[in-house]
Amino acid sequence: MNAYTGSGGTSGAEALLWRTSTYSQPRGNCVEWAPGPGTAFVRDSKDRAGGTLMFSERSWSSFVKAVRAGALS
Repeated sequence: MNAYTGSGGTSGAEALLWRTSTYSQPRGNCVEWAPGPGTAFVRDSKDRAGGTLMFSERSWSSFVKAVRAGALS
C-alpha cells in the first residue's frame, strides 16, 4: 500500500473513474475506489482531497475476495 499523490494535470487522482463501494453507509461512511493499470486506488468519499491509497491489483483483488467471502467480518 502506498499513498498516491498523482503527477499533476489530468494524470492525478481527479482523472480516475471513481466508484463507490456497495458496502457504503447512507450517512457517508464510504470509500471509493478507482482502477488503474495494475493498481487500485482507494479514498474516503467524505474527504476526497484528504489522500488516496494505492494497492497492487493483486492485493486489491485478494481483499475484495476476502470481503465477499465474509472472511473479514
